[in-house]
Amino acid sequence: MNIIMPKDPVCGMEVSPSKAAGSTKYKGKTYYFCSPACKKKFDADPARFLRPEPQAPPTREAKGVRKEAATAVLDLPVEGMTCSSCALTIKKGLGALPGVGEAEVSFADERAAIEYDPTALSPHHIIKAIEKLGYYPRIERVVLPIEGMTCATCAQKIEKALRSLEGVIKASVNLAAEEAVVEYSPLKVSLTDLKRAVASAGAYRVVEVKEEPLREAYYLSLKRRFVISALLTVLIFIGSLHRFFPLIRTISPTYIYYALFVLTTPVLFWVGSTFLRGAWVALKHRSADMNTLVAVGTTAAYLYSTAGTFYPSLFARGGLELHVYYDTAAAIITLILLGKLLESRAKARASQAIRKLMDLQVKTARVRRGDKEVDIPVEEVQIGDLVVVRPGEKVPVDGMVREGSSAVDESMLTGESIPVEKKPGDEVIGATINKTGSFVFETTKVGKETFLAQVIKLVREAQGSKAPIQRLADRIAGIFVPAVVLIAVITFSVWYFLGPVPSLTYALLNFVAVLIIACPCALGLATPTAIMVGTGKGAEYGILIKGGESLEIAHKLNTIIFDKTGTLTIGKPMVTDIIPADSLSSGELLKLAATAEKGSEHPLGRAIIERAEQEGIELGVYEEFQAIPGKGIRVRLNGKEVLVGNLKLMEEEGIDLKGAEGQARELAQLGKTPMFVSLNHRIAGIIAIADTLKENAPAVARQLIKGMGLEVVMLSGDNSRTATAIARQAGIQQVLAEVLPGDKAKEVQRLQRKGKMVAMVGDGINDAPALAQADVGIALGSGTDVAVESSDITLIGDNLQGVPSAIQLSKKTMRTIKQNLFWAFAYNTLGIPIAAGILYPWWGILLNPMVAAAAMAFSSVSVVSNSLRLRRFQPRMSDES
Repeated sequence: MNIIMPKDPVCGMEVSPSKAAGSTKYKGKTYYFCSPACKKKFDADPARFLRPEPQAPPTREAKGVRKEAATAVLDLPVEGMTCSSCALTIKKGLGALPGVGEAEVSFADERAAIEYDPTALSPHHIIKAIEKLGYYPRIERVVLPIEGMTCATCAQKIEKALRSLEGVIKASVNLAAEEAVVEYSPLKVSLTDLKRAVASAGAYRVVEVKEEPLREAYYLSLKRRFVISALLTVLIFIGSLHRFFPLIRTISPTYIYYALFVLTTPVLFWVGSTFLRGAWVALKHRSADMNTLVAVGTTAAYLYSTAGTFYPSLFARGGLELHVYYDTAAAIITLILLGKLLESRAKARASQAIRKLMDLQVKTARVRRGDKEVDIPVEEVQIGDLVVVRPGEKVPVDGMVREGSSAVDESMLTGESIPVEKKPGDEVIGATINKTGSFVFETTKVGKETFLAQVIKLVREAQGSKAPIQRLADRIAGIFVPAVVLIAVITFSVWYFLGPVPSLTYALLNFVAVLIIACPCALGLATPTAIMVGTGKGAEYGILIKGGESLEIAHKLNTIIFDKTGTLTIGKPMVTDIIPADSLSSGELLKLAATAEKGSEHPLGRAIIERAEQEGIELGVYEEFQAIPGKGIRVRLNGKEVLVGNLKLMEEEGIDLKGAEGQARELAQLGKTPMFVSLNHRIAGIIAIADTLKENAPAVARQLIKGMGLEVVMLSGDNSRTATAIARQAGIQQVLAEVLPGDKAKEVQRLQRKGKMVAMVGDGINDAPALAQADVGIALGSGTDVAVESSDITLIGDNLQGVPSAIQLSKKTMRTIKQNLFWAFAYNTLGIPIAAGILYPWWGILLNPMVAAAAMAFSSVSVVSNSLRLRRFQPRMSDES
């Protein structure tokens, strides 16, 4: 007979009731567990592990509907799982998402395969959901420098091609940076696949990282072509106005037209070859972009003029007056090139932050090899090498000080102007400057793993990202060029059939003017240029923003949650008060307690010892040592008994406290932990210990609350009395106390359900789910790698001033983006109708195509120049509020 064993509802293992580690009765049913850990998880939240009651199987039609809805599959590696119950947790969490058809999670393979409806949710939402459960999907992120883009339509075509690949989570193409940032699952997509997708979109290709020499070479090439084009255009203008120049006034117009043809041909087909080539490639891919508009407009003017030059009889037979527009074709090419030249220089200034960071990198390192010191290229430094740094030199890579001490200037990375003292055991960061002494450090990170390399990578990815506000511009860019071509054709038809004589001339000029004045570039550059400058400026102040979306959301925040330990506080217990009894001095009491604690590993004991060391107190030697769990220690010192511990220990030992318990209560109300010290059964005094607030925490909280009108909340696992005392010192009124590490994300969610836009500021591993849940997660760079990975904004170091500074930067950047978008939309909305001749019936105003070309060229430059104003941004510091 087969005996069916009950299963552990948490991990799914079969459990014999007689051998179970525990059981729980829930809703009339008894559940058995294979381990105390599983029982603890179940007792905390039973509903999480119980399947719903079985229902009737769905009909074939219902199954069919569901199968059709879930048409995409996302295959992801997932890190952080420790047992099969973790896989089950992820599976249940994903199954609860609307739009997920089926989710299979394998603990053995550390991967998840999710079948979902792409119309209901995106891969990005699925990844966020897994992060909120406390696990970490491993996705690759790569920045692809792309050559060949000329306008917003190009960027959109490449984006569409990348997103069509199965396994691509997110693709964002930045026209200003000429880069694509792609997030993808390495299980489905390779770097080669991404490059092929870019090439398939048109005349684009992925190149190596565009370093300064390559950018400069492109700029010089553009400048050379512009100068030649400008010289030829000046000659063309002189020829077009030959009647006003005595030396050539008598030359036959026929010969003048021949000369103009010869001068204009290289301007169009050599200088303007990039526009013609781009238009041809776009045509082959059945699309249109800025190149199309320029090529059609200039070619139309050129061909019309060529026909008049070589076949003037055609015009005579039609009763038309002969005009040529070589000057129009040449001027359009020249002015647009001038715009591109200025735009290129402005874009280079917009991405200056990356170059500044790259300039910080050190070229060589002085390494110990045996008993010698040798200078080697920094690329040859290996982990474990001992590197020597002398006064005034830069630290070449990351490491830990082994010999010597010094003060190191870290301002170039953290924004902190005061040098930081370094001694053996302290970490040093590559690219920082050694100010005074010499030291030797052991390398811990080299190459792409160094802190500076990671910062450069993060800033580059952020500068290549897009903000959600760009979506409207992207949608318009997708139909912009075809719509402009249609408007130009309608304009030509109306002027040709209904316009005054000579109708063909009016029709042609207005047709060209409409094509040329339309500027999809301004739309494409409005958001990315501001994000490039904004994220770069943030990096200068030690604020690393992971993308345009984080930057945009930050300006809408109205609630800031600070984790207490390690975020608002130093995260390390320190002696705050030394209160001796009548018979001892403060120094004597501290020496007595520190000598007793020498054998203790307790954090409070270590805090007392460190304070004694700071004051230069020489500790004695005890004869006996006994740890009393949960209460304190007992030590025999010079034949006398010393007790150090809490109130309970003193009461059990019958120590007469002589009213000291009243002082202890006052200290506890301030969030401090009182430690009683007794000598030979007589109270010797109290030493208070607390995790103290960071120096600028009250000023930052005051700036956020009073200066910026934000709601500030402190989150803590401490009891309500201690948490409230710390919050009061920081000037924070709202406190969430006694919050378990696993419930931090739920507290964030609770505030979000009230309609609040929440930022979570934290630094520990247990903060990671809350950072992922928050609208904006802000991690301190001094915290754990997991917290930093889960955040949207990372503050280098642990200076809280970065929180208000990041919000100020976000607001300033968003204001700039809105100004840019307003100008781009207003320019095109007003410019195109004027170019079409809408003002002619009332005021007789028509727009010359050359004026249209100048307006088009400088519209892009104006957008980039407005973004460059962000370089003057300076955050308002907390001490000014």
